[in-house]
Formats: sequence, C-alpha cells, structure tokens
Amino acid sequence: MPKPNDPPVAKASEPLWKDEFSVFQERERFVGRRQMIKFLTLTSLGMFAGNMWILIRSWLHREPAYPRQEIARIGEVPVGGVKLFRYPNSKEQCLLVRTGEEDYVAYSQKCTHLSCAVYYSREDNQLICPCHNGRFSIRDGAVIQGPPTRALPHVVLERKGGELIAIGMSGRLES
Repeated sequence: MPKPNDPPVAKASEPLWKDEFSVFQERERFVGRRQMIKFLTLTSLGMFAGNMWILIRSWLHREPAYPRQEIARIGEVPVGGVKLFRYPNSKEQCLLVRTGEEDYVAYSQKCTHLSCAVYYSREDNQLICPCHNGRFSIRDGAVIQGPPTRALPHVVLERKGGELIAIGMSGRLES
C-alpha cells in the first residue's frame, strides 16, 4: 500500500520517462515557501537598487547653466511685432514679442503638445499652434485651449542699457 507522500507509481500504459521525471504535476500548481521567499527577496533588492539609483541621480543633478545672449535692442521690434531668435542653443527656436511700449516677452517657439512651431496672433493677442489649434496666453505662456497641457517655456529677459538680454529659461524645454 503506497503512503500519502510517495510519488505516484507509473502505470503500465505510461511511458518510462514519465516515471523517471522528477516533477509531479499535482505539486507543480503550488508555490513553495522557498520559491516565495526567493521571489520576495529578489523583488525587494530590485526595488532597493532602483531607489538608490534615483537618490544618486538627484544628488548629481545640476540645474542647466544658460548663456547670456543679446537678442534685440530696445525699440528694434515695433509694438505688436515679433522677432525670432535661437536660445539657449542653436537648435532651439524662440520668439520675442513686444506687447507694449516698455513690455517684452519671449517664449520657446516649440509647442508643448507635439513640438509644432507656434506663432503670435496680434488680433487674438495669443500664441497659436496651427497643428491642433492650441492657444497660449501671451502674458505668461499658459495654455488657453487645445491639446497642450503644459505652458510654453519662458525665456527670462534682462534689460541692460539699450539691449534685451536672454539670461535663462523657466519651464521645461523638450528635446
């Protein structure tokens, strides 16, 4: 009489390899304690390593250094006019808009939705993306309508004598 923990005995009709194969299908459905502990240990180590990577990257992260670049002279752009320029590098197109006698604003020309070029509409006093009719406020670059969910990156301007100088970016530039 076989004991309850004995492996099943091969029947005469079953091939010999099934009797010699050490895995029993009845027991295969259940996860053993050792397998479970091994899985939990490896998962915990993986999560720990991932958190250490995030911590190290945050320690090593530096804010980008933006160059100082003259982009226009005061009075060069008429009120309601636009001047295109490249900042902070030669790949990033930006636009400068003179909104009043003494007021200038500058933004990245790349739409935050799908990177289409935005343009200034003087009639609407908005920056418009023609790809999906996204609209941005000229005052602060905030989204007014359309698919974009983030504001346009703003070019920080400084006046020095009769020049407008770009000194940095606020908001995130997408590459």
